[in-house]
Amino acid sequence: MKKRFGIDIDGTVTRPDTMVPYLNKAFQLNLAYEDITEYDLFPFVNVPKEDFTKWFIETEPLIYSESILAEGAKDVLEKWTDQADLYFISARSNRLLDVTEKWFSTNKVIYNHLELVGSHDKVATAKKFAVDLFLEDKHDNAVAISEECKIPVILFNTPYNQDPVPDRVIRVNNWQEASHWVNNWMAEKPLTIK
Repeated sequence: MKKRFGIDIDGTVTRPDTMVPYLNKAFQLNLAYEDITEYDLFPFVNVPKEDFTKWFIETEPLIYSESILAEGAKDVLEKWTDQADLYFISARSNRLLDVTEKWFSTNKVIYNHLELVGSHDKVATAKKFAVDLFLEDKHDNAVAISEECKIPVILFNTPYNQDPVPDRVIRVNNWQEASHWVNNWMAEKPLTIK
């Protein structure tokens, strides 16, 4: 029986440095990717929070339509399609569904289901779709999903997710490392990890 993988989009399937050029241009900054040491981007800009939120909402469609695939992501995802159904679960708002579907089509990324939850809380969605494994870049999401769903979560290493993680959260540096871990895990065919 096929497994079901829950997969985040931004910073996981897309490059985690995607936001940096947009921030630099919009706010006349000179940030490097390594400077982004927390997930919330607001502390890195020099404008009121309301202004940043307005800019982000207005700019999201452009950013998401131009996002670049993380190196190796497409090849690994294609290889997994024989073993698993790919459920992309994103914090993006549902108003971005058309932009998101177009991006998947343009980049020829295969998926079984696309769920835009409009919130960073993905636990309920991971449970709803009974995913066996999750891939994520946001630290607290990875920890919450692993602990509440009792499943392994692959956490892609970034400067903004370096807090400690529990045993079920597996840090990887790239899609090749993720593929290696998942292939070994699939070979063991566990029902769950307790």
